[in-house]
Amino acid sequence: MTAVSAAGRPEASAPPEVGLDGGATLLAWLRRMRDEQPVWRDPAGRYHVFRHEDIQRITADPATFSSDTVTRLSGGERQPPGGTLLLLDPPRHGKLRRLVSKVFTAKMVNELAPRITEVATELLDGLDGRDRFDLIEAFANPLPVIVISSLLGVPPSDRPLFQVWADNLLTVDWETPEGAEVMGRTVQELDAYLRRHVAERRAREYDDLMSLLVRAEVDGESLNDDDVVSFAALLLLAGHVTTAVLLGNMLLTLDAEPAVQAGLRADRARVTPFVEEVLRCRPPFLKIERVPTVPVEIAGEKVPENAMVYLWLLSANRDERIFPDPDRFLPGRSNARQVAFGHGIHYCLGAPLARMEGQIALDLMLDRYAGIRVDRDAPLSYFDNRVNVFGLRRLPLMVRRA
Repeated sequence: MTAVSAAGRPEASAPPEVGLDGGATLLAWLRRMRDEQPVWRDPAGRYHVFRHEDIQRITADPATFSSDTVTRLSGGERQPPGGTLLLLDPPRHGKLRRLVSKVFTAKMVNELAPRITEVATELLDGLDGRDRFDLIEAFANPLPVIVISSLLGVPPSDRPLFQVWADNLLTVDWETPEGAEVMGRTVQELDAYLRRHVAERRAREYDDLMSLLVRAEVDGESLNDDDVVSFAALLLLAGHVTTAVLLGNMLLTLDAEPAVQAGLRADRARVTPFVEEVLRCRPPFLKIERVPTVPVEIAGEKVPENAMVYLWLLSANRDERIFPDPDRFLPGRSNARQVAFGHGIHYCLGAPLARMEGQIALDLMLDRYAGIRVDRDAPLSYFDNRVNVFGLRRLPLMVRRA
């Protein structure tokens, strides 16, 4: 997988897969790349950036490093969807983000705490009598989908549809003909469904987030249907992924750090720093993308205009130049500079919601179970690098009721 060039630099055709050993080989490869080749051009001509300092500088400079990868890499032939915040550059990004932020506020997220607690409790109640279950299937996947669909105003009877769409968007290999067909069908079905709900809310006001988005206005500007649909779809996908993967990574970490689990049981004030250290060590996403708008130099490497540049968040969060002893799990360390949810103008709007869901879910599980450990008799299953997720598809647990 990794060879060494005559110049002593690591060479690879592709980063090692997470599933080999839960990411240990990948993390070792990233460490070598940070030290020896902080910018790497892969065989397909794409550039990979590994050091925290470079990644932070790039994400803080949207004028030089565009997020609109769709338009730039297609030569302007295709445009990103109207409201896909992740793919928009200033000034359009700023206007749309202000409109969405006017509705999707910290106050709204904080007011979701009772609903999150209710949903998580119901899911755990459904597992009563079982001492073994798959955390991802039984709890981590349905929790955020139910919370987000409730927030948007989706009828409870339609939530299974949202779960299927979220699973398809996350797990289907769109580079295969079969996967591309499933992905295309999923996008069309989700788009048509959300447009029907947007039309209903333009005709009549509802008490939900979609209704607020339809009516949001800043400086005389409001969101069009494309904007509302795209943000709702982004919230479903990104909100589902971040929370589900975070929950899996939290329980995997608890199993690997029994002293930490005991400390959390003794003092629940430790839950928040625990979650932050999980986000640093095991961020939900491996990397994000940018495209230079002009020829640039990154860590001494010349990168041409309109080249795909991957910024490895996982590597930045393990950079020993920023985090002393980065491979040790140390809750309570200063994590102000960790980039699990990005940096700059595209910092994840849903980060507070994912953190809250993770903290509430962990508190409830610690209350309910006197013992929680990974079931090593059943196979763990990780997402492969193609999906760009650093987490588990399946996490079998063994629990003991308190």
